[in-house]
Amino acid sequence: MATPGAGFWSFGSEDGSGDPENPGPALLYGDGEKPMETGAAKEDPCSAARKAPCTCNKKPCGCQKEDVNYAFLHASDLLPASDGELATLSFLQDVMDILLQYLVTNFDRSTKVIDFHYPNELLQEYNWDLADQPQTLEEILSNCRIALKYAIKTGHPRYFNQLSTGLDMVGLAADWLTSTANTNMFTYEIAPVFVLLEYVTLRKMREIIGWPGGAGDGIFSPGGAISNMYAMLIARFKMFPEVKEKGMAAIPRLVAFTSEHSHFSVKKGAAALGIGTDSVILIRCDDRGKMIPSDLERRIVEAKQKGFVPFLVSATAGTTVYGAFDPLIAIADICKKYKIWMHVDGAWGGGLLMSRKHKWKLNGVERANSVTWNPHKMMGVPLQCSALLVREEGLMQSCNQMHASYLFQQDKHYDLSYDTGDKALQCGRHVDVFKLWLMWRAKGTVGFEAHIDKCLELAEYLYNKIKNREGFELVIEGKPQHTNVCFWYVPPSLRNMEDNEERMNRLSKVAPVIKARMMEYGTTMVSYQPLGDKVNFFRMVISNPAAAHQDIDFLIEEIERLGQDL
Repeated sequence: MATPGAGFWSFGSEDGSGDPENPGPALLYGDGEKPMETGAAKEDPCSAARKAPCTCNKKPCGCQKEDVNYAFLHASDLLPASDGELATLSFLQDVMDILLQYLVTNFDRSTKVIDFHYPNELLQEYNWDLADQPQTLEEILSNCRIALKYAIKTGHPRYFNQLSTGLDMVGLAADWLTSTANTNMFTYEIAPVFVLLEYVTLRKMREIIGWPGGAGDGIFSPGGAISNMYAMLIARFKMFPEVKEKGMAAIPRLVAFTSEHSHFSVKKGAAALGIGTDSVILIRCDDRGKMIPSDLERRIVEAKQKGFVPFLVSATAGTTVYGAFDPLIAIADICKKYKIWMHVDGAWGGGLLMSRKHKWKLNGVERANSVTWNPHKMMGVPLQCSALLVREEGLMQSCNQMHASYLFQQDKHYDLSYDTGDKALQCGRHVDVFKLWLMWRAKGTVGFEAHIDKCLELAEYLYNKIKNREGFELVIEGKPQHTNVCFWYVPPSLRNMEDNEERMNRLSKVAPVIKARMMEYGTTMVSYQPLGDKVNFFRMVISNPAAAHQDIDFLIEEIERLGQDL
């Protein structure tokens, strides 16, 4: 294993030898062994001393610049220190230089996606401990370089590991601005623009779902799991409002229904709300991962006969592994028949509503009572950005409000409906909307549509490349429903084996070994998992706007290269 620390930002020779950020063709394509890196981390020659920027308004500026030596400066020398302006501007410029250098390498296919080291190696290589005495700003800048050196390049064109990939420049700029503003979303008085943008953006999202005039309610939450829990919380309150004061002991035994391929957050929400994971009934799916409506209705009838009260059906629009879309119209009919709250977890698939070509896959979503939609997934908004949309206005407020008089005074001089904090479970709430809003302004709906259409086209390209390719077996037949493409790589040693338990046991070890080798070489990243009776298989997902056909080709060839000897 390589030793971390060599040349943070230096660019190596043409063949990349000796440079961990530019490993060159030999390393990337496996023609040579992974080189050892030695030596301590090199400091940026500009970090110890640089000319401080001037703040005068003269153009051009003729002011004498002062050297800023970070080796003798600490955070206490920066603003709001009385004489800290020059040091602050210089320091932040250096931080920006580090970030911009990282951004450039993020999109460079000749660089590694990951510079992998085992946890014990990283812990031993650097001193990560927190001390009583402050570090110098020189050391702080070094910390920044080290953190990014070992960060996964999630914007790299060959990073396919998670549902959230890519790095949008406008979204990044918005995130920087949000951190600079450093405010809270609970009242209009301290976040006027951001509160208004949340109102405008949520209304637009509800319009796209299909609720007339964008009517309803909603909130941005810390991820899809919390959005799904909000839906469960509101559905319970809608049926039994007394639960808010009296708790679960005052109401009957509740049960919720979701598909066997749904996200684990449905059960996690039931556990957190005191409903219990045993009260989440899993509905069978067909071979392509879609919930079977007849099984849903059968299980609802069974639960009612046992004296349980069905209160929620959570359908999925874009399952995590297969990318399946539950039949929302049929599910909506069943929910209407039995008077059950219908929630749609569109955390992964909700973005397809932006595409005229693909939005039909969510037909029926307009009949839902609530929808989870994560723009930080398919739409490429920087983490985190998740919305819970609710069709009935005011219900979320009634469910969650606590009337804290030190925040939500009733005699303020503006419209109190913009004090949105009392409908949230959180008090402190991060500004997540600005990234989405600014990207939407920059791209327009057509820009998001083009991105989504491109990602689904790339998924179909991968499917067509491997469906008849020797050594590849698809987990489910047919064109991908979303950008998920699930497959096994079968190395030559297993291709002629009888399909029995021994073959399955050996096949189950293939994907984990190939994934480990990917990370060791740093060439690409793609996820794997078992599902039901299916042993470990690769789950390719595409949401990265930087990905192209050449990256799909590279992934296929890299899997073959890394797995042919297994």
